[in-house]
Amino acid sequence: MKLTEAVAKRLEGILNDRQLKQSYLFKNGGIPRATVSVILGAKRKTIKLDTIYQICDTLKMTLKEFFDNPIFEEVTD
Repeated sequence: MKLTEAVAKRLEGILNDRQLKQSYLFKNGGIPRATVSVILGAKRKTIKLDTIYQICDTLKMTLKEFFDNPIFEEVTD
């Protein structure tokens, strides 16, 4: 699994667990709607760490909490 896919799955899981929609991120975090859509669709080869930080800040979690998940052990490239 690629890193962008793992980030997308992790973010989707967090949103589902918290019963939040994508719109929460752009309404409360100022993250552009297109950016959220692209991340969740794993449509880019890279994602800026600043963007992940902004998402984490909006979700009131640390980068460590975000990346401390077994899904990232499946990243191969």
